[in-house]
Amino acid sequence: MARPGQRQAGARRNAPQKQRRVRHRSDVVSVLSRTVREVEVAARRSRVTPAVRTKFQAAALLLRDERARVRAAAGTGSRRAEQLKRLDGIAAILARTAVQDAGLLALLAEDSGVSDAARSLKLEMVQDLGIEPAPEQIAPAQTATAPAGTQLQVVPKSVISRQLANPFLSPGFSAVPQRTSRPRRLADWELLGPLLSSFERAGGGAPACMALPAPTAGFTPAALELMPHQGQLVAAAAAGHRTFLLADEPGLGKTAQALLAAEAANAYPLLVVVPNVVKTNWAREAARWTPHRPATVVHGDGETVNGFADIVVLNYDVLDRHLGWLGDFGFRGMVVDEAHFIKNKTSQRSQHVLALSDRIRSRTDRPLLMALTGTPLINDIEDFRAIWQFLGWIDDSKPLDKLMDALEDTGLTPADRGFCPAARQAVIDLGIVRRRKLDVAADIPARRIADLPVELDGRAGRSIRAAERDLAGRMAARYQTALANRSSGADVEGIDHDLVRRVARAELTEAMTAQSGENVFTMMRRIGQAKAELAADYAAQLARSAGKVVFFA
Repeated sequence: MARPGQRQAGARRNAPQKQRRVRHRSDVVSVLSRTVREVEVAARRSRVTPAVRTKFQAAALLLRDERARVRAAAGTGSRRAEQLKRLDGIAAILARTAVQDAGLLALLAEDSGVSDAARSLKLEMVQDLGIEPAPEQIAPAQTATAPAGTQLQVVPKSVISRQLANPFLSPGFSAVPQRTSRPRRLADWELLGPLLSSFERAGGGAPACMALPAPTAGFTPAALELMPHQGQLVAAAAAGHRTFLLADEPGLGKTAQALLAAEAANAYPLLVVVPNVVKTNWAREAARWTPHRPATVVHGDGETVNGFADIVVLNYDVLDRHLGWLGDFGFRGMVVDEAHFIKNKTSQRSQHVLALSDRIRSRTDRPLLMALTGTPLINDIEDFRAIWQFLGWIDDSKPLDKLMDALEDTGLTPADRGFCPAARQAVIDLGIVRRRKLDVAADIPARRIADLPVELDGRAGRSIRAAERDLAGRMAARYQTALANRSSGADVEGIDHDLVRRVARAELTEAMTAQSGENVFTMMRRIGQAKAELAADYAAQLARSAGKVVFFA
């Protein structure tokens, strides 16, 4: 035996002070079981923090990889079946746990992104098990890249002219420094999950609508009339409310309410982001409800944009290339139509909208922010996380000041029985407005027929407009030739409408007998085909909001 203090023969001389224990592959199941149980306990106690979500996602990733490895590994069928059975048991626990918390359930969605924290935690778990991580699991070195949306930026010439004409924003003397909220009782609580869950569990059939003042008609053009429920929202904006989630059922006039709310709040210039199919309709409605406020529509790169307009309308699809100048334009209000389009926070569309909202809120004191949707609040409640963030009620991980103060004022925590109803009402009071047709049936006209003008963009639109110009030029040349060769008849001052009709009839006759070439009939057919996709898109949006839709094609 070696004496005390002597090193035994063959012992390692330079052993590290801390040495990671190399585990066997079977330990993966043990680590997964322990991690999943920790998440399950946290969910049962309503203590699902961001760290718990990270642990949940890391466990799900490791479980997926281990299951794939077991399926592909060589060995006896009985051993493989036993391993898969144990992994299936862990997966079942994960699923049951996710059902208890909306935030965890969202992490299992197909379009849910994997956070960097979850990847890092999974890598640590793999390394602690003594397993060599796959090359794709090792985080690559960060390289300096331009943020999304900075490439292919355009600035319309008229926007530059406006910037040169107005180099300084008018000072906001009415701005009062906002008191920063300091969480007290709820400082260590995860609140977004319970807030979302409160709309699923604590509704009880109660309407999801804030208290609204008496309707006003003070901002309505003389020739038009608002329905009473529309006037209520306009009155709320006139009284100083600045954030609205307007979720009225389709047909209750959300467009008019948004335009007149901007008028009541003097929220100009106003940015309106809409689906492509209703872009032209928004400009037409703006001319109808706020005729003294010029509106402009952004098409493509914005060559025809009026940079001095009070209302700027553009669709989601071209938002990326205009993000730069929109953020510096000085908007005092922003409206997002069909707001469920931004539900996926990992999509560029959602990121661009949220970035613009942040920019406007940082530059403008109490801007008007409105999210319009006809989707019922009780469906896909997780989708409203991005909408609440657009309105400035929450950020990625917690409620912001105004909502946090309202939750603190309840005197409750998520562990208390009455927290869900109180939290639900606190969110509603921030600006949720939801009216059903059944609730305002007396206000609605018996029947309405509405035309929806659309703008044909892209290659098809350019081709159709070129064909229209050719047709108009051909008919104008024929009219001028007939007018010059006319030898008799009364002299007509201005346009000879009788001759115009004869030229049009001749064009129709030739079109009916022509076997090929561009004519009025082929052009009308092409216009119909180009509008078909837009019509189907609008019908799909309407079906999502209103239910069944009859579509005649």
